[in-house]
Amino acid sequence: MPRSWLLTTLATCVVGGVIAVPAPQPACAADDKEQKKAIEKAVERGLEYLKKTQAQDGHWEAQGGQYPTTMTALAGMAFLMEGSTLKEGKYSDQVKKAVDWFLAPARQQANGMLGDTRNPTESTRYMYGQGFGTMFLASVYGEEEDKEQREKLEKLLKKAVEFICKAQTLKKHRKAEGKDVDIGGWGYVSAADGGNFDEGSVTITALQGLRAARNAGIPVPKENIDKAVNYLEACTTTDGGIIYNYLGGVAGRGQERPPLTAAAICCGFSAGQYKSELPKRWLKYCKDHESTFLAKGRQAHDEYQTYYFGQAMYSLGDERYGEMFPDQKEKDKWLSWARFKECYFPQILDNQEKNSGAWTQSSISPVYVTSINLCLLQLEKGILPIYQR
Repeated sequence: MPRSWLLTTLATCVVGGVIAVPAPQPACAADDKEQKKAIEKAVERGLEYLKKTQAQDGHWEAQGGQYPTTMTALAGMAFLMEGSTLKEGKYSDQVKKAVDWFLAPARQQANGMLGDTRNPTESTRYMYGQGFGTMFLASVYGEEEDKEQREKLEKLLKKAVEFICKAQTLKKHRKAEGKDVDIGGWGYVSAADGGNFDEGSVTITALQGLRAARNAGIPVPKENIDKAVNYLEACTTTDGGIIYNYLGGVAGRGQERPPLTAAAICCGFSAGQYKSELPKRWLKYCKDHESTFLAKGRQAHDEYQTYYFGQAMYSLGDERYGEMFPDQKEKDKWLSWARFKECYFPQILDNQEKNSGAWTQSSISPVYVTSINLCLLQLEKGILPIYQR
């Protein structure tokens, strides 16, 4: 599959006598070419690290056996973004082992839960794995041509989507104009298990899983998507940022969470909502707090924020900000994919361990941060629908 980001521009040769002399390249073009080579090498090293750390049964995990469902889904996405599938590609064996782990009879649950509540870290936070696992399996399903395997994946995905929808909370929210609407988010566990508790980060994860499933042709009830979008709107302050969770009434200014706001933009853009008012409010918040989003060095929830903000900026591209905010004339100050790359890619490349190929700057797991960085470095390949512009 052709990948434009790997193509190089050949300099025009001026031939004098019998010697071909390359025309000089502009410094910026040479730098761009070098960075592309560095990205290619970093991706290869990172994928090899994940290949080596995959367990015999096909899963990945954080330290001490933590969060296997989430880790397996995120690592699996990194291989899918490289271009490998269940049948083809350099890492098809790793993809197949990961899918087989999800499909293992011992893991199948009648209610569609993907996580394993016997694992202490999943018993209290299984909805993260449900969202990420659904996204991974839907991305595999969308490319699978084997009839028998598609049927297995389809059955599991339909149950997984059903579980997510039933796990959604249900609340009433009165909008500013006085209209009452149903809203619903997700918490660390289902609404039934968590006393109808919900919060922003799991809501985004569940919503992205549902988007991926719908992209793959799996039925997703519109009412659940609508309630989730209403939930995010209810959690949006007048400044455009998203608060941690819905507490009733108007979302309080000063309580905004930048990582959640970035994640919400990503979900809005993945649904093609470039012209609706809500993503514009979230994007304006990011612009107003630019130093938080385009920052050097580590911040709170760094990997999570960078993962989603990077996806949002890739979807935004280099021109769409100007289309969304036509009164903003200074193009060099627009939020854009180019500015994201300029800020973060050198940091990502510098932080990779040269021997192991892993990234280790995470309190959760090298598998976690390595998978996230590999996602960001491979966005321009444009292979998976959930990450495409």
